[in-house]
Amino acid sequence: MFENLITSIESVINAINGLLWGSVLIYVLVAAGLLFTLRLGFIQFRLFGHGVKLVFQGREKTDGISSFQVFCTSMAARVGTGNMAGVAVAITVGGAGAIFWMWLIAMLGMATAFIESTLAQVYKVKDSEGQYRGGPAYYMELGLGKRWMGSVFSVLLIIAFGFAFNAAQANTMTDALNNAFGFDKTIVGIIIVLASAYIICGGLKKVARASELIVPVMAIAYLGIAMVVLVMNIEQVPAALSLIVKSAMGWEEAAGGAMGAMMAGIARGLFSNEAGMGSAANIAASATPNPNHPASQGFVQMIGVFVDTIVICTASAAIILLSGVLNNPDGQQGIGLLQLALTNELGGWAAYFLAFAIILFCFSSIIANYSYAESNIMFLTKCKKVLFIFRGLVLAMVMAGSVASLKLVWNFADVSMGLMALVNIAAIVMLSKVAYAVINDYERQIKAGVTPTFDSSKFPEIDNLEGGIWANDKSESTKSSAKTN
Repeated sequence: MFENLITSIESVINAINGLLWGSVLIYVLVAAGLLFTLRLGFIQFRLFGHGVKLVFQGREKTDGISSFQVFCTSMAARVGTGNMAGVAVAITVGGAGAIFWMWLIAMLGMATAFIESTLAQVYKVKDSEGQYRGGPAYYMELGLGKRWMGSVFSVLLIIAFGFAFNAAQANTMTDALNNAFGFDKTIVGIIIVLASAYIICGGLKKVARASELIVPVMAIAYLGIAMVVLVMNIEQVPAALSLIVKSAMGWEEAAGGAMGAMMAGIARGLFSNEAGMGSAANIAASATPNPNHPASQGFVQMIGVFVDTIVICTASAAIILLSGVLNNPDGQQGIGLLQLALTNELGGWAAYFLAFAIILFCFSSIIANYSYAESNIMFLTKCKKVLFIFRGLVLAMVMAGSVASLKLVWNFADVSMGLMALVNIAAIVMLSKVAYAVINDYERQIKAGVTPTFDSSKFPEIDNLEGGIWANDKSESTKSSAKTN
């Protein structure tokens, strides 16, 4: 009876996932990305260079969490096995053309990430310890006056990022070490738990500092390997690019045809860069903006989407396409396809490098996912005891994921993440006028040649800032107006 119940639950969850990720979310997120791209005048292209500049300016030291640390933390969560195994799956299912659609959805998603991260900065608050907190739950409450909506979002995010995804990341790490070196999963799991506990029990600042160290190392190492493969096969690059475009348009036979390439590429792209999910907006709110304007963090997160998909996912695609493994009769899929590609090009040691990359990618995702969930725990309750209990539960899920197969949990997390995205998209569309006004204010100051600063009293669109860090501007303006009258 119990097995029948589990089977029934799996069937329901798979059906919901098929509906969410197979059609609804793709159309909603693409439409939102297109809307924001047009409304902001293709800002992701016009001011791309300015965004890159802000990422590097964000390295300046601050008493809080710097913009660069926030960038690294959001990248830690974005960049995971999806950038490796996910790309391989997309190519297997949709052919090389899937990469073209991944690029396109990332370009649109950059505008969506800009909007949600700007709103996260506008409506962020400072807690009793001086730590900035914010994200979708906070702008749903303060911007829309819908705390219930924020609570629903928080619960969905905690389920997906706090528990399920962290268990899955731990499972991927132990599998990688077991397959590559024969390490015992239980012992590896204990080590992962201890390392995770050391960082997450230090709160958001410790997570940010760890991400600042791990993310550049893992990105540079992985991109370096991809560059070696690229140079070794430089003469094949034009043909690979041609294959990507022709397969995307249906001009050349592909694994899933033009439509299959489109659906596979868009779905994996959305899953990888998280634009519109509302997840990265949680840590974006924690930044001390540089310059002192909410839109600056929108630029930083916009670049994060670009690096995740256009840079890192493309690196994985290049390794697979240039190695020729797609013509291999072995039928490898997922991470196995990427492993075969690296081994063919660089030799057996590449399998150990890939295991090392997976460890870095997954561990950084665990601590970053935790940081997202922590902000939402603190939204639901200010009780520190609840936070300590939550940390214990996260570590327990990491241990469980290390030693057990958690397919049902992973599928349930996909449902939570999908529903989370729908709630967030509804909120940012309703608050889009606020975001447009704030971003336009930033652009006006840039064009005037001054360092942007934010004065909330100039924005009648922004209400309910009580408790927010920008509230003083508005309250001072109100006082001045009262004295004048």
